[in-house]
Amino acid sequence: MRESRTLEYKRDVSPSYLKTVSAYANYGTGEIKFGIDDQGKAIGVDHPEEACLNIENQINDNINPKPAFTLAINRRTGVITLNVKEGLYKPYFYKSKAYRRNDSATVEVDPLELTRLILEGQNKTFEGLKSRKQDLSFRYLENSFQTSLGIQMVSKDILKTLELYSDVDGYNNAAALLADDNNFFGIDMVKFGENINILQNRETFEHISILEQFDRAMKVYRQYYQYEEIREANRITVELIPTEAFREAIANAIIHRVWDVDAHIRVSMHPDRIEIMSPGGLPKGITEEEYLEGQVSILRNPIIGNVFFRLHHIERFGTGVKRIKQAYAGSDRNPQFGVFESSVRITLPLLVNKSSLSRDERLICEVLSGRKKLSSSEIATVTGFGKTKVVSILKSLVEQGLVKSVGTGRGTKYMT
Repeated sequence: MRESRTLEYKRDVSPSYLKTVSAYANYGTGEIKFGIDDQGKAIGVDHPEEACLNIENQINDNINPKPAFTLAINRRTGVITLNVKEGLYKPYFYKSKAYRRNDSATVEVDPLELTRLILEGQNKTFEGLKSRKQDLSFRYLENSFQTSLGIQMVSKDILKTLELYSDVDGYNNAAALLADDNNFFGIDMVKFGENINILQNRETFEHISILEQFDRAMKVYRQYYQYEEIREANRITVELIPTEAFREAIANAIIHRVWDVDAHIRVSMHPDRIEIMSPGGLPKGITEEEYLEGQVSILRNPIIGNVFFRLHHIERFGTGVKRIKQAYAGSDRNPQFGVFESSVRITLPLLVNKSSLSRDERLICEVLSGRKKLSSSEIATVTGFGKTKVVSILKSLVEQGLVKSVGTGRGTKYMT
């Protein structure tokens, strides 16, 4: 087994492992195995009982505050396993520095990450911190409450109820984000032509209420992906991309993004899809699988989320991914979700029915239907098409969201 984010090998007990102890205590439970050489072979540690006592003393003397850990000796191999638990009282320092794991390496955290660790250790969020700007107005918030809830005036008592204001600290960052004028970045929307070199329009919404940003983003979406059509004397609205899917995606991008970085939510509008990229990976405590299945909802910004919920911009906490998928229930194209360390991407394709595909595209879809995974060579054998033609069609089907590619290079396989 190779080294990873949660596993490190050490040939002997040298002080460098203490950085990794700090990293595991700060960012997630992990193991350090002593007595493993560079080739991953178990060579054991001399006098393992004495070594365990030294490890325990080194951690207690050098890591502040003290993390929770256990030590175990494999009597057959002489390998010592140190298991470090993620702690509650972050940050955990080694020589006045905090560390994190970057794949299989241990690196010092930057000032921004250190601030986040301090807040986490204090059970606080960035949105709940006192705003640097206290001269705030809430005309847009008030208008939104009037329209949706019939509330005529947003008083200090209402702001307190919404956790946007306290008598001790005044307005917090959540209040600033909802205020008419603020210092935060927002949403950058770009409409592309046939390729990314053709920019047809660009709208950037920043330093204004995130509620106004949300409404403006919806307006731009309707401009390009909705139109009205007369059918049998009835005027109907045709959606190229489901309104419900875009609304959930842009609302969740605002609610779940990190607001302590100067970065925009990027909305790339293409002829066949919309891509929404939100700054910040998944909130701590939720796995990629849980996010994609819509099983758990951990709000990075619960105060903002509560306001969006009250205004009916989101239906219920934790249902965003499910509702986006449900919006495509009648389509042969499916939304795609990409989870990265520093961002989350949602791709919303145009609604399409397979009847609009070419005969060759439909044939490949039928070949893949009901099968786990096939390579392009296997598909070529079944269909009788040339390899180049199959690869070209598969590329188009992947772009349309009808087929998924798994793996890279010669190991790439395809599935529906």
